[in-house]
Amino acid sequence: MTGPLRPAFHEGQVLAAADLSATVEYARAGAARHARHLHEWGIVEGLGLATEPRTDPLTGVRHVEVSVSAGIAVDGTGREVVVTEPVVLRESDFEEVNGADQSTDEPYPVFLTAADREPAQLPGPVSCSGSATKTRVEESYQILFGRRGDERLAAEQQPPAIGAPPADPPARWLVLLGYVHWADGHFSGVETTARGVAARFAGVRADTVSARSGALTLRTGTEAEEGKPALVVSGGDRPTLVFGLYQGGGAVAPLMTVAANGNLTIEGSFSGRMPAGSTLVTSGTATDGMLLPLPSGITPEQVADGRVVIHAHLTPRTPPLGGTTLYSPVEATVDGDRRVRCRVRLYDPLKATPEVVEQPGAVDFLVLATVAPTNGGG
Repeated sequence: MTGPLRPAFHEGQVLAAADLSATVEYARAGAARHARHLHEWGIVEGLGLATEPRTDPLTGVRHVEVSVSAGIAVDGTGREVVVTEPVVLRESDFEEVNGADQSTDEPYPVFLTAADREPAQLPGPVSCSGSATKTRVEESYQILFGRRGDERLAAEQQPPAIGAPPADPPARWLVLLGYVHWADGHFSGVETTARGVAARFAGVRADTVSARSGALTLRTGTEAEEGKPALVVSGGDRPTLVFGLYQGGGAVAPLMTVAANGNLTIEGSFSGRMPAGSTLVTSGTATDGMLLPLPSGITPEQVADGRVVIHAHLTPRTPPLGGTTLYSPVEATVDGDRRVRCRVRLYDPLKATPEVVEQPGAVDFLVLATVAPTNGGG
């Protein structure tokens, strides 16, 4: 088994067509191997399905014209597929594949594949001898419609062997662009995902991603958009890991920050599944009639179905008193709805007409939420 053959030349060598072709093929094969094994195949740029409203002049039926925007894809063989300008999809091409189907709301897949063609116009003389032999190949494309369910064929495609050259037509690799809806003899809409399969975008295979600027940003779009999430790893004197949302100026407002010493700062609440026997606590002050709050991360549903057991401890608070006023708590309880019942009695024996006054009171509370053990223990 030999490795890739790199063309080599020397002075006085007579260059045959095969020598020049080998020079081109060597570069193409290297680029294809790079794209095939260092990247995930799919849409690189553009190639979205766009719609324009239309009306059938004969029937008056409203429908849409569907076009594929200009863009680039790399297929699973490592071949680059370039669409230089928008392409309107032809309804006749769709009907050739799916015209016999009954009416359905299910969308149909749209694929892009590479295709070699002879150029419409050659760039200069064909050859010095005037031969009609072609000297250029147009690396073109073809847009295909599939039947419902054919989108799964794209995921089942197998890449060529490690050392294989670029796969030229008639070998075909399908890149899923999206889906079209069909109704009343026309396109009626588009989708990017159907039956659990979405249009596929190119990716990268890497165990290490390094940043030259000292900060590495991961975001969900090609541009920084306000309100969209981002993950930023910063080095320098104060290394941090920040998850947040983009602001209008492009800065990331932190929602969660991990400092170099391991300290975690979050802007919202923290919740998660607690193991059996775990306890969460909250405390504060409540007045008569108030509902005691639950610890953060505990929901009323967890309490109602017995997954969490609530324990509450109340301590009556002494109200502001005059110099000779006596105070005694009458009631300091909490009912099954976590509502506080607190009453106090006040009595001043030195008043001209002493009397006992009963009024609502306040308590300091401590609420403990314990995760109940499961039937299996632990």
